[in-house]
Parts: sequence; structure tokens; C-alpha cells
Amino acid sequence: MSSIKSTSRRTFGLAVAGVAFALATAGVSHAEDVRTIKIATAAESKPLSWGAIGVEPQGYEPDVLKAINAKLPQYKFEMEGAADIAQETGLATGKYDIATGGYYRAPAREKQFLIPESPIGASLIKIYSRKDSGINEMKDLVGKKIVPVTAGGGIYKFATAWQEKNPDFKIEITASSAGIPYPDRLKEVENGKYDALVLPSNLGEQTVIDQQKLEVKASEPVAINNTFVLIHRSEENKALSADIDKALKELKADGTLAKLSQKWFGEDITTYMK
Repeated sequence: MSSIKSTSRRTFGLAVAGVAFALATAGVSHAEDVRTIKIATAAESKPLSWGAIGVEPQGYEPDVLKAINAKLPQYKFEMEGAADIAQETGLATGKYDIATGGYYRAPAREKQFLIPESPIGASLIKIYSRKDSGINEMKDLVGKKIVPVTAGGGIYKFATAWQEKNPDFKIEITASSAGIPYPDRLKEVENGKYDALVLPSNLGEQTVIDQQKLEVKASEPVAINNTFVLIHRSEENKALSADIDKALKELKADGTLAKLSQKWFGEDITTYMK
């Protein structure tokens, strides 16, 4: 073998090894560039979000989070279901980077967490009544029998606040801890046990009404609250918050949020998102 051929082969072998090393290094570098984001989702809020620890979360918000992650390849979202208290506690301590669960923007939360400007969804409070009831707004509930609401819950607080602002219209709101599923409550409205049910519409009521062919209608929203992604407050997460805000704007503009809303809620909540 001539020294020229031997040298050429060694040079070629070194070149191949160099390319392989460069590719391997690039792969390691890329993996290091992808940041893992721990996310706590609501565990028992079907169809908004559900799925306990160890079970892949399902619902509107998990699907939106997946769509956000598809637009942000620099992150790897890892979701797990958690109870409401565990979500906010874990977010405050840094156990989680993100929490979703139909959260409203509030001064205390804005101080504690980073909150992107763009909402992830909207909570629409509606009145469900029989189609022939003539009930269309809160004032129409005067003298009506209303399904008991959860003691201390959002609907109880909303109804109490509404009553304080409208003292001339007396409505009877009773609190209960019975925990009766809302599909059963809708049936109680249809059969006349109650005249009306007041609830956020993101629980899938319209799907139940359509599937079971109930003679029940939903009013226009009597209250609307945008819902937001909460992010652990840290210097590092400021960029994450900005990236999520941008992705949510794009997902609303391209119709993705509207499609996911129709899929899970049976209606387009994005028309109420501002």
C-alpha cells in the first residue's frame, strides 16, 4: 500500500469521525436547549380538564396546552392533574411552572404569579331553564325555584353580589353541599322540580342537553370571566410568559381555540374572549 493511499484513507476516516462527532454534539446541544415545563391541570373539571396523577390529562385546557407547545419547540410541556389547592400551592413554591384550571385574573394572583395577557378561555355563567319558561336573565328568577348552589362557590358569590347590586329584585338562592351531578340537575329542571339552574357553561351542559334531547334552553351569558394561565413568578419564566401570550394570540386568530371549544363545550367561547 502506498503512503499516499494510506494517508488518504486516514484523512477520510478522521473526516467521517469528525462529522459524526459534530452531529452527536449538535444533538446534545439541542436537547440541552429544550426546557421541561411542569404543568398542573385541573383533575376533576370535565370537560375543562380532568385526569388524576398518573393519567394523561384530557379536556379543553390540556388540548390548548398541547397546541401551545407545538408552537414553542424550545419547551417540553409535562402535564399532571392536581387538586385546586395543590395547584396554586405547587405553583407558588415552584414545584410547577404553570397551572391551569379556569382561573380568573385577580389582583392577588397578579401580584403572586405571572399571567399572560391573552386568555386561554372564558367562563360564561348562564341560566338553564325549560324552553317555555320565559326565563332569560337574572331578574326573571324572582319568585322562581332555583337549583341549590355550592356553598361558598363561584356561583353563590356571583348570585350574592348580583343581589346586593339589585336589591329591588329578590331571588332565592340556597346553598348546598349535596354535590349532585349537573346532568341530573338539568333533568330536574326539565321535569319541573326546579325552574332554573345557574352554572358556568364550560361544564358541557349543552352536550348533555343535545344528547339527551332535553327540553331545556340556555340563556345568553349573565356574566363573563376570561380565564388565564398562571405561571410561577421568576426571572426565567418572564420569557415563558411572553412566549405563551404570543402563542395564545396566534391560536385564537387561526381558529384553533374556537375548534377546541366546539369539541369540548359544544359552543364557541372565543366570541366572548377579549
